[in-house]
Amino acid sequence: MSDAAILDTRERVFVGILLTCIAYALFSVQDAVIKLLVASFAVWQILFFRSVTILTACFFIGGPELFKDAARSRILKPMLIRSFFILAAWLSYYTAARDLQLAELTTIYFAAPLIVTGLSTVILGEKVPAFRWVAVVVGFIGVFIACDPANLGLSVPVVLVLIAALLWAFSIILMRKIALKERTLIQLVLNNAFFVVFAGVPLFHFWITPHWPELIMLVGSGVIGGVAQFTLFEGMKRAPASVIATFEYTALVWAFALGWLIWNAIPREEVFVGAALIVGAGLLMIAGERLRRRPA
Repeated sequence: MSDAAILDTRERVFVGILLTCIAYALFSVQDAVIKLLVASFAVWQILFFRSVTILTACFFIGGPELFKDAARSRILKPMLIRSFFILAAWLSYYTAARDLQLAELTTIYFAAPLIVTGLSTVILGEKVPAFRWVAVVVGFIGVFIACDPANLGLSVPVVLVLIAALLWAFSIILMRKIALKERTLIQLVLNNAFFVVFAGVPLFHFWITPHWPELIMLVGSGVIGGVAQFTLFEGMKRAPASVIATFEYTALVWAFALGWLIWNAIPREEVFVGAALIVGAGLLMIAGERLRRRPA
């Protein structure tokens, strides 16, 4: 590989990392909004509004032709499978949100990057260098120190979040395979069209008419979630899944910040130690990728 090709590949990976960090920051904001909403609305209704909002935005951007292209897309079946994984993960995660703090949710959920890194070697055939494994493990240790999830016990909400982590890991692997084959907007259309159908059926039973402030929050979660999905899909096109996985940990910093701002949850000293390890894991990944792809 020429020096120019190596530099181009390296730049693509770094752009993928940046987009992923933006995506998980937005996902954290979305999770905070949804945690506020689940106190009054069923998860089905929240997901329905979220997906309708994203589809509406896609229509304004791409028009009817975008939806026609999506219906004819070659990734239709893989996206259906992935959407089942995502729907089950989100139902588990946001159901647990009623009983767990945002920081606790995020912490337990971060079993996912380890699973993604392992699955990427088996399913995607990615070669995972030692420094990536070290970065993922260091990041998870930081998460563990920050929240100490062992003290939470093996309750139903904890099990639900662990199930969500496993399902999300499978969906990330599928996303990496799909992202290389189709435009991001088509992925957004297919992903959210399936959710509208899946969530729309039980919505007849769970529907609660929202007031204006609640409606704004429901639509806002869709706007934030749509931009987060777009940036994550774009990041997946540029960086391997085993690289992307480590930067999921950045969401923990946002989770603690939002928990403090919204619920006045003041972080403990362990949080700062854990956050330092998480940042260190990200820097280790970036440094490793830079050295690994440096031209001769």
